[in-house]
Order: sequence, then C-alpha cells, then structure tokens
Amino acid sequence: MDTPKIVQKAPIVADCKCGTYFWCACGLSKSQPYCDGSHKGTSFSPMKQVIDEDKKMAWCGCKHTKNPPFCDGSHKDL
Repeated sequence: MDTPKIVQKAPIVADCKCGTYFWCACGLSKSQPYCDGSHKGTSFSPMKQVIDEDKKMAWCGCKHTKNPPFCDGSHKDL
C-alpha cells in the first residue's frame, strides 16, 4: 500500500479535549480520524498531535493534506 485510502473528501471535524492524539495517515482505521493500528503491515505510521487546550479540530479526511494532520483543502483536487 503506497497511497492512503481516502476516507472522505472533506475534513473530519471533532471537538477535542486537551491531550495526545494519533491521526490515522493510512485511511484504514475504523475509528477515523484516529489510529487504531490498522496501518500495521503498510508503509504508513500515525502522526502524533498534542493539543494544549480543548478546541474544535478539522482533521484531514482525504489523507492527502500537505499540512498533516489537518485539512488544508487538498480534498478539493482529488
């Protein structure tokens, strides 16, 4: 698997509490946008993101962002 699976062509918006998150980069996780270990056996690894305050986040759902793990609108070009 060299290309991530496109989960959706829109951001995954979530209210996140202060803490550490691992964003799924492969698109295979069943708990999007977070990693559940489904990348094992692929060339992908989750991306660690520390959030210092409670806030709404726009995680990349297409897995093609140039600003991982956040949506940058790349899904509009897919």
